Amino acid sequence: MNTRGPAADDGLRLKPFRGLRYVPERVRSLAAVTSPPYDVVVRPDGLHHLESSDPHNIVRLILPQAPTADARPRRAADTLAEWLADGVLAPDAEPALYVYEQRGGGVLQRGLIGALELSSPAEGVVLPHEDVMPHVVEERADLMRTTGAHLEPLLLTYRGDGGATGATAVIERAIAGAPLFATTTEDGFSHRLWAVTDPAELSAAAADLAGHQALIADGHHRWATYLRLREERSCPGPWDYGLVLLIDTARYPLQVRAIHRLLHRLPVAEALAALEGSFRVRTLDVPLAQALDALAEAAGGGNAFLLAGDGRFHLVDRPDPALLERTVRRDRPEAWRSLDATVLHATLLEHVWRVPDAPEHIAYLHDTEAAVTQAVRNGATAVLMHPVREEVVRDLARQGVTMPRKSTSFGPKPATGLVLRSLALED
Repeated sequence: MNTRGPAADDGLRLKPFRGLRYVPERVRSLAAVTSPPYDVVVRPDGLHHLESSDPHNIVRLILPQAPTADARPRRAADTLAEWLADGVLAPDAEPALYVYEQRGGGVLQRGLIGALELSSPAEGVVLPHEDVMPHVVEERADLMRTTGAHLEPLLLTYRGDGGATGATAVIERAIAGAPLFATTTEDGFSHRLWAVTDPAELSAAAADLAGHQALIADGHHRWATYLRLREERSCPGPWDYGLVLLIDTARYPLQVRAIHRLLHRLPVAEALAALEGSFRVRTLDVPLAQALDALAEAAGGGNAFLLAGDGRFHLVDRPDPALLERTVRRDRPEAWRSLDATVLHATLLEHVWRVPDAPEHIAYLHDTEAAVTQAVRNGATAVLMHPVREEVVRDLARQGVTMPRKSTSFGPKPATGLVLRSLALED
């Protein structure tokens, strides 16, 4: 793995594309047709809510519903073709890089959406930091292959100099003009989009980005899918590029949150009984917010987790060092060995609870309240996690060390549905 960053002309190569966008007159509102990324949608409640918000909500493409799993990609492709034929979606007249802004909750995020040239992790240009699940890559590959489209951008970060130079200067000049649209989604975030088509501006952004490497903040499965679909092609073409949003976190820092686990077949009582003698367990009769505060305090001194599902919260910390020594692999850096996600998967799931890491046993949820609610409703166990610091993530990625899958949640994530990429437009 290249740990120093790319040479000045061997880094990120972001090219403009003809964005596929909703025609405002054909939908109830742009906010009504957007969705969170596919893996953040809470199913089934969130899925049904989005489907009912507008008949053309993008969730019908990213999470198509059909009687069988094999039929879902074809349902999405047919829906996309129908919307194009009906003028619900239409391509922009010329290729562009898109400046995307999100604002809300005291957060301001701006970046560039474009088609990024794909590269393997060994090239050190785009750095993954999490492992992926093969069945999810297979599912996303079927969807992209059948629709011939990239339906939602990945979130990638890079580190500029913190000033209004290079690509950041291009962004800040663009926002001085009128946006293509402005909308506010139900989470209170406002979204604006501008198109950059001026050759000089495109060249300035390209020259700057060519000296940077990026970290995958969100979208490891989709990046792995991009690489897989590229390998299926025998000649260069549009599949050599993937739809991404690039954020300079020196200028616009991201938030890092945890991704929680829902253990479908493990009741809380059984989970707690199995921990006796190997972890300290304290039961907290407090609201969720206070329980999370207690988790944060405990996490400052080592591995800590919060279990929920029986109407109370159980703080689990202080693992037996001998148990960790037996269960956590030794051929990784100490920063990896001490991650909560590492201890959760290697020690708790594999050794103590013996829960297979498979969809029928584990769900991964970004929303804390949803994880607790589903655990209580279904007699399951929610394992609430504390977030990892961004510098730990980036340092491990530069060493070529991937974290356990679904270890982090960077945000705010781009809204899905604001701009799509049809590969047929580039053939």
